[in-house]
Amino acid sequence: MSKIGLIAGAGELPVEFSKNAVAEGKDLQVYGIKGITDKKIQQIAPTVWFNLGEAEKLINRMKQDGIKQVVMLGKIEHFHVIRSIHRFDKRARRFFSQLKDKRAKSILEAVLKELETEGFKPIDPTPYLKSLLAPEGLIAGREPAENLMEDGRFGLGIAKEVAELDIGQTVVVKDGTVVAVEGMEGTDRCILRGGELAGEGSVVCKVARKNQDMRYDVPVIGTKTLKSMKKAKAKLLVVEAGKTFLLERPEVEKLADRYGISIIGIKLS
Repeated sequence: MSKIGLIAGAGELPVEFSKNAVAEGKDLQVYGIKGITDKKIQQIAPTVWFNLGEAEKLINRMKQDGIKQVVMLGKIEHFHVIRSIHRFDKRARRFFSQLKDKRAKSILEAVLKELETEGFKPIDPTPYLKSLLAPEGLIAGREPAENLMEDGRFGLGIAKEVAELDIGQTVVVKDGTVVAVEGMEGTDRCILRGGELAGEGSVVCKVARKNQDMRYDVPVIGTKTLKSMKKAKAKLLVVEAGKTFLLERPEVEKLADRYGISIIGIKLS
């Protein structure tokens, strides 16, 4: 049986993958990032810890562990990477200096190619996470008013174009107007900024890129998203069905009811 190496970022997604992979009897080795990866992952599978940017050390350890297949899951904030480059090892700095640009997609695609060059095979984690993909239709909360749905459909189209430019995967809209676009700050800060500008009743729209590579950077929503929306007084969250991971669903459903927020999954071609 081929050994799987999980390079784990922040959040629940790496934890859920680990639980499911171990439950299916897979031989899993986790490579956590200090200060970023949730420490509870080490209770699920053997975990080795590295500092962000210790590329040479990580690759050597993966080879030593006999890793053939590799998965990258979990958020590593774009700004965190950019601000930490000066602390990276020689190999990581050389890698970044050769990039054509420093967009998130460019970085992640280059990392995958670098791993392939070293003999590792990046694999799609979706088969282990299918139960987490957001379904089509009403996911939580009440059926939203039609004016909110109009904003949601409008916002999804805008978000799709923004995602293709690799600026971000989230937009906040209200009354047919784009209020905030996700940049380097991440989804939650984008939502809060949208709330500051639009006031009550905004709509948050989150999508995958066109031709999304499911091996990396798949959009994720969870309780943190709902808590940010409550602070922003947003009323509707629209996500791309089948291309967005929904974490902590029972808790999300409870919070949606408590906060008066609706969540809708819409299938896009």
